[in-house]
Amino acid sequence: MNAKRALPILLPVLIVAIVLAVVGCAKRPALTQASAPAPTGMPQSVAPPPPATPIQESPAAAPAAPAPAPPPPAVAAAPTPPAPPKDFADVSALQEIHFDFDKANIRPDAARTLEANAAWLRSNGNLLVLVEGHCDERGTNEYNLVLGERRARATVNYLVAHGIAQDRFTLVSYGEERPLCTEHNEACWAKNRRAHFRVKER
Repeated sequence: MNAKRALPILLPVLIVAIVLAVVGCAKRPALTQASAPAPTGMPQSVAPPPPATPIQESPAAAPAAPAPAPPPPAVAAAPTPPAPPKDFADVSALQEIHFDFDKANIRPDAARTLEANAAWLRSNGNLLVLVEGHCDERGTNEYNLVLGERRARATVNYLVAHGIAQDRFTLVSYGEERPLCTEHNEACWAKNRRAHFRVKER
């Protein structure tokens, strides 16, 4: 074909091709390339979002916890009365004396008994004397052991003041542990509030 003849036929086709190319480029969307990880052939799993952090109340808003209960106080064991000293024995010549409730002072009737006891002890200077303090059942064991000792000591002090040597005496308190009478009345309790005497040779 002659080039001059072919030009009018190809020119419209060329123009249409150029127009289509320009229009196609104008309609193509612009792509933003993200830095996506390289494909591994496996579908990418999307990590779940982190759990929401719960909102905590301020310490001032929380009610104050109750204070823990204090431990129960330790219960002290009751003291054990001492064992009776060995080799001391009762003697009928030494009479007991008695005391008022919760008292350790020497009553007038007890003073007369102690003066008679002192006279007998002066004439029996080879004997050592054990003075026992006793109480009635009222009061705690601890309190009565102390009270029994006060009664025994008051008795010894009276006899020492009436001429009996201090080194002849031993004293012990049995508190309420050795009653003469076990009824629960004043007549019985009066018998148990006493100082009792035992003797042995030196």
